[in-house]
Amino acid sequence: MHTQSNELQGTQYSPTRIRATWDGTGSVEDASKALGFSRAKGYDLVRRGEFPCRVLRVGRTTRVVTASLLRVLESGEPEYNGARRAPSTPA
Repeated sequence: MHTQSNELQGTQYSPTRIRATWDGTGSVEDASKALGFSRAKGYDLVRRGEFPCRVLRVGRTTRVVTASLLRVLESGEPEYNGARRAPSTPA
């Protein structure tokens, strides 16, 4: 029974399901689950500017860009927000 529950949860956050059911953005909580970590870890990564997908902040609301999440899920490569990247130093 426990295995069936895990299979259903995995299907809920599959790229196919996300494409079919999410709008242009999703919650940090749902994106974190899709990526395999907890809500708390997701918000911690957002706070540090290290969430593996593009994140939008509008006022007090934080949303994850669905297209970015799908690229990360399909490629396995992070696509950092870049909001906190250090400026380049001249060579």
